[in-house]
Amino acid sequence: MSNPLLALPFEPSIEGLGGSYWDVVEAAVFPRTQLRFRNDALLRKLGVEPDSVSDQDFERAYGRFEERVPLLALRYHGYQFGTYNPQLGDGRGFLYGQLRDRTGRLQDLGSKGSGTTPWSRGGDGRLTLKGGVREVIASEALHRLGVTTSRTLSLIETGEDLWRGDEPSPTRSAVMVRMARTHLRFGSCERLLYLRDPQGLERLLRHVVAVYYPDVAAAHPAPDGDRLALEHQLLAFYGELVERVARLAAEWMAAGFVHGVLNTDNMSLAGESFDYGPFAFLDRWDPSFTAAYFDQTGLYSYGRQPAICRKNLQLLQNPLAMLLPRPPMEQLLERYASSYQNYYRLCLLRRLGLAPNPDEDSDDRLVSATLELIASWPVGYGDFFAGLASVVQSSGLPQEPEGLPVVLNNLPEPPREVWQNWRDAWWWQTQAIEPSGASELEASVSEGLRRWNLSQTPTRPLIESLWETIDQGDDWRPLKEWLSSVMND
Repeated sequence: MSNPLLALPFEPSIEGLGGSYWDVVEAAVFPRTQLRFRNDALLRKLGVEPDSVSDQDFERAYGRFEERVPLLALRYHGYQFGTYNPQLGDGRGFLYGQLRDRTGRLQDLGSKGSGTTPWSRGGDGRLTLKGGVREVIASEALHRLGVTTSRTLSLIETGEDLWRGDEPSPTRSAVMVRMARTHLRFGSCERLLYLRDPQGLERLLRHVVAVYYPDVAAAHPAPDGDRLALEHQLLAFYGELVERVARLAAEWMAAGFVHGVLNTDNMSLAGESFDYGPFAFLDRWDPSFTAAYFDQTGLYSYGRQPAICRKNLQLLQNPLAMLLPRPPMEQLLERYASSYQNYYRLCLLRRLGLAPNPDEDSDDRLVSATLELIASWPVGYGDFFAGLASVVQSSGLPQEPEGLPVVLNNLPEPPREVWQNWRDAWWWQTQAIEPSGASELEASVSEGLRRWNLSQTPTRPLIESLWETIDQGDDWRPLKEWLSSVMND
């Protein structure tokens, strides 16, 4: 039987930009390929019936990379912890191909751990199995929490022993394929500034706007040779990117997620979260928490993420200035703070089972009361929301605010006044919802709490426990059970 994954209708989208944006590469040949994770939900999104795809089909397509050419390693630069690095590019992965999903949106399939490229900088081009498991966990948890994120399509163990300084070695190897809106990054533009190539930047940005910002392209057509029209279009693109990045930062913060390495080469030109290395989810509320052990100064700490994203948008103005005046870009960037606040309010409210109130001041008071409570009470960040969801689902909404019990009973009591302030603010917000009756109100809040929260947040201890069963006994059941609760809960 034919392999449906090898028959997918790929499009030469980035390939069509020309060879100055990428290098053709070959995949590594691995000792063995054993499928460890497949994302059937993404197959459906691509219009493929999962029952028609065997595990061996995955291994042939995304472990042995049969019948797929060209494979492209993308070129880019980036600011890494504040220092410009022109020696970057895809160093252990490549763009496998691009195709339309069922809604007509172009999606990238990109590999990680698939071998060396011209940009490997002496590395082995491989991915540890633990690193692949961590990315599966991160992408599925973030997707469930409402973060605009790439997702993992497959993870295949490849039978090599790898040596790493940050893992007990030798450790097992894997190759992963992710689905993302694009693998074009802020660093893709920065490279073209470094090369002093405004024509190349214009070609790249026209492509980005046409593919990933169709509303901007429709509202601001820019015929070839019309510099003023192009300026209007690219300013509109930059303004929309500011909005998308503000939303993404708000989603991370509400999710309690720390990306860990917010270099400009890890910022997508589509405003999507991707590439999960030393990430972490908050245990306790701590704005100074860092995910990467090598982030000695706390540059990319949890609480600094919104400001770092804004800084990266400001740095992007440097290459864009080859085509655009700076003052209007600065004006557009001024919108970042208010956009971030609006999105953060929305994201935190939905974790509380609520929709925005017409009275923004009321929403802001609840957000402030929530942050004050979790900062003053030794509660797990994700556990707090899970506890609230559990109480409402088991006991229903209280008739009065005093009827809401403390949502987590296995901890010391929260500070009394702080708890009461939050409890009263949350209860009154539930009363602002306008369903057709009491049962509909309870169902609305309960469903919101269920939809936007995880029963188990993948903090480091949980991830380590899931990995330990794999590492010590090759037992994948706990991971599969956790993923099932996240993907189907």
